[in-house]
Amino acid sequence: MNLSALLTSAGINIGLCTLYLSLYSILRKQPSFLYVYFGRQLTQRNNNYLDAFNLERFVPSPSWIMKAWGLTEEEILSVGGLDAVVFLRIFVFSLRIFSIAAFVCVFGVLPINYFGQEMQHTRISAESLEVFTIANVKEGSRWLWVHCAALYVITCSACSLLYFEYKSISKMKLDYIIGSPPKPSHFTVLVRGIPKSIGEPLGDTIRNFFLHYHGSSYLGHQIICRRGKLQNFFSNVKMVYKKIFCFEVTALDNTCRSGLCRCGLCGGVSNSFRFYPDNFYERRTDLHCIDISSHQKECSSAFVFFKTRYAAIVASKVLQTSNPMLWVTDLAPEPNDVYWRNLWIPYRQLWVRRIATLLASIVFMFLFLIPVTFVQGLTQLEQMRHMLSFLKGIPNKAFVIQFVSGYLPSVILQLFLYTVPPTMMLFSTLEGPVSRSVRKKSALCKVLYFTIWNIFFVNVLSGSLITQLSLITRPKDIPAHLAKDVPRQATFFMTYVLALGWTSLSSEVLQSYSLLYHLTRKYIFRCKDDPSLVPSFPYHTEVPKVLLFGLLGFTCSILAPLILPFLLVYFFLGYLVYRNQILNVYSTSYDSGGRMWPIVHNTTVFSLVLTQIIALGVFGIKASQMASAFTIPLLIITLLFSEYCKKHFYPIFRDLSAQDFIDMDRDDEQCGRMPKIHEQLFTAYAWLAPPPPPPITGALELCYVDGEPDSPVQVTI
Repeated sequence: MNLSALLTSAGINIGLCTLYLSLYSILRKQPSFLYVYFGRQLTQRNNNYLDAFNLERFVPSPSWIMKAWGLTEEEILSVGGLDAVVFLRIFVFSLRIFSIAAFVCVFGVLPINYFGQEMQHTRISAESLEVFTIANVKEGSRWLWVHCAALYVITCSACSLLYFEYKSISKMKLDYIIGSPPKPSHFTVLVRGIPKSIGEPLGDTIRNFFLHYHGSSYLGHQIICRRGKLQNFFSNVKMVYKKIFCFEVTALDNTCRSGLCRCGLCGGVSNSFRFYPDNFYERRTDLHCIDISSHQKECSSAFVFFKTRYAAIVASKVLQTSNPMLWVTDLAPEPNDVYWRNLWIPYRQLWVRRIATLLASIVFMFLFLIPVTFVQGLTQLEQMRHMLSFLKGIPNKAFVIQFVSGYLPSVILQLFLYTVPPTMMLFSTLEGPVSRSVRKKSALCKVLYFTIWNIFFVNVLSGSLITQLSLITRPKDIPAHLAKDVPRQATFFMTYVLALGWTSLSSEVLQSYSLLYHLTRKYIFRCKDDPSLVPSFPYHTEVPKVLLFGLLGFTCSILAPLILPFLLVYFFLGYLVYRNQILNVYSTSYDSGGRMWPIVHNTTVFSLVLTQIIALGVFGIKASQMASAFTIPLLIITLLFSEYCKKHFYPIFRDLSAQDFIDMDRDDEQCGRMPKIHEQLFTAYAWLAPPPPPPITGALELCYVDGEPDSPVQVTI
């Protein structure tokens, strides 16, 4: 690929970015799209907006950029929680380190790469991109020490910035725990693997066990039951309450539709609700008189409440019995973070589920080699034409070849990648996590491993499946292959940053899929705006994407410095876009307390180590013994730095401090807050009980949505 093909890809993506950002600045002003672009704010303010005509609404403006830029870290913390702050810190760190790398490599390394061979250069636009990489430097060149020095500058700067970021985020993590109001999860332990006694109720078994072994600190318990059909109905009452009473913008029609959604051409309306007059109360059914105990199935799990935080954390960490499969204890997640569907899974099944999902993830990863290999082949169009006859019909015009080899591969790969996050989220759900944050963290790790393997290693090794498997069996040959292939594939990574980076960010701020779904739902199916459809932030898709670009930046910094300016544009644009999305679009129902940062730190260290291994192989190929000798100590220093951070900061994210919990317990006891906290514990995890709604003059009929409606259940609101 030559520079003109790269510029063609850049021009297409710049045009798409400009179009998307202009459309966003117009559509965000339209009242009919408020739930797409201001969903989080509408769910909190409950405002009605008038559709008043104003010419300014149809003129693009950059006002959203200034609002996003002006947000302080305290405002982001109050809006999106510590997870949002940590996510944005990834962009801040990336901007700092790659600004240093761009300055050093573009002005120091790039000229040496370009003039590395004694050759007659043509005009810049016709130059092959390989002349800008380290592959153009001749063997035994005395200028390779510049690459080694640049590698030292980048590694030392990255480690220093990582240390200060880890230290700062660790302090925020401690402040998050200490400064937050009393959390039910700090007093609650989730117990699984409870043995069932013949002739003794499960509740008595739990009570007798904890009174015998934790009598001074045991407060009470709540048995976890698997839901029946009637429980499913009760669990929807809270959602109905939220839609009816908390959001004035959700209108209720005076007629009740049938179960199937109708399009606007068939008549019919979208709401499943109908108000009845006051005299309808005489015909209603009192659901509180129904015995729901016969509709539930007790699981071998329970929430156990303790009188103090310290007692709960001690009970969650110690082994309760000599049999590690019985009375298994962990700190309970927050009530909003509980993933109720997985609480019924027997504890003995979890290891089987984890092994099965691991094998399924590996199989899916290798099946994905087929589209990746084809996409990589498009960058070498002439070779692919000899192998695949249908590619011979592509015209030999310069623009067509530049489009097919420069822009099309990244687009095709991105389309295939859209299937990865939902698949990994499904695998993470089947593993059996009991909290939504753990499920999303598991999906994040799976997507990250998948992305690094299929986007980086498979494209770099760029051979058949047999060749890639042979490299796995001969790991000592991997550095040499990486040293040869990374500079060659750097051109593909540049176009990948343009297509997946720039364009995907502009598509993110435009909310293309949410916009299409909103238009279809509102104008085809005639449904009203639903405040409950506000999405949560997709950390499991966005964090791996950002970390992958960081990996590409580190590995290509001294090998192909031309990628660094494109990465800087991506990180700066992403910093603005995601600040805007956190403020306006995504809701925050739970907060893991920045649990993703150790993953970010470890991935960055992995990127640095991989960069040094590749550089070591390149210096060996280029016959520069001095550069190779100086790279080995740098590799050891990086590993020692990683171990130092793991010992000093990682325990803060993994464990809770007894000292802090004891101080918090004493403070609550001295201030007299502890009895109120104990009272709230017994209702915190009572997910079947909806909040008491305000009285209205009417009854609400819930119409069934599948099949012919039976006698509808009447609920007095």
